[in-house]
Amino acid sequence: MAIGTDYCSGTLLDFHTHRRAQFLYGMTGVMEVNTDDGTWMVPPYSGVWLPAGKRHQVRMNEVSTRSLYIEPHVAPRASPSCEVLVATPLLHHLLLASAHIPALYEENGRDGALAQLLLYELEQAQALPLFAPLPHDLPLASLCRAFLGQPNIHSLPEKWAQQLHCSQRTFNRLFRQQTGLSFGVWRQQACLMAAIPRLLSGSSVTRTALELGYDSPAAFSSMFRKVLGQSPTAFVQATSRQREE
Repeated sequence: MAIGTDYCSGTLLDFHTHRRAQFLYGMTGVMEVNTDDGTWMVPPYSGVWLPAGKRHQVRMNEVSTRSLYIEPHVAPRASPSCEVLVATPLLHHLLLASAHIPALYEENGRDGALAQLLLYELEQAQALPLFAPLPHDLPLASLCRAFLGQPNIHSLPEKWAQQLHCSQRTFNRLFRQQTGLSFGVWRQQACLMAAIPRLLSGSSVTRTALELGYDSPAAFSSMFRKVLGQSPTAFVQATSRQREE
């Protein structure tokens, strides 16, 4: 089943669940998705995959969405966790077309073929590393949440270890056990998540880089390109171009 909705800036959809799996696609604006596992940042022309029954909260910043609700037994993604997925041009247009499919569509007709193609495209969609998992250890989770509110790429693991009253070696082992990521990778992903809404709201690459603690715009751009496959400037230009189209 497909649904399209426009949300005002700052709209908060508080924690809830769906019986079916959901693909929540944003054509404009930025979505911040929170679950018990962590936080996802969803830029324009991307979507978040939400497995059936996954408790989640979504903050919308001027987002125009297209949502697909999919019965669990035909869900095209095997991951039990949420994922931020890239919407290819084909998937984008399929999602637009799906808004006109009735809830009780003819499975053997055109609408059924469209729905089947949507499942195939979701199965093949590329996942983006725009996720900062939250640990279950409460003191460590508190430090992680504070960092997400004010990220800095030069935040040192030894400082975190001191606040937790443990050695850096113990901290590194605990962090990986709790999040599945090394501290360095988690810190980078958190900074990248913070960068995207700033860039899309008009902040310059230089200002964004310095606010996140990078020594230079070049160092920030190199990280951005390595993770997302394009420079910050190209990312913003591509998003603007897609919006105009």
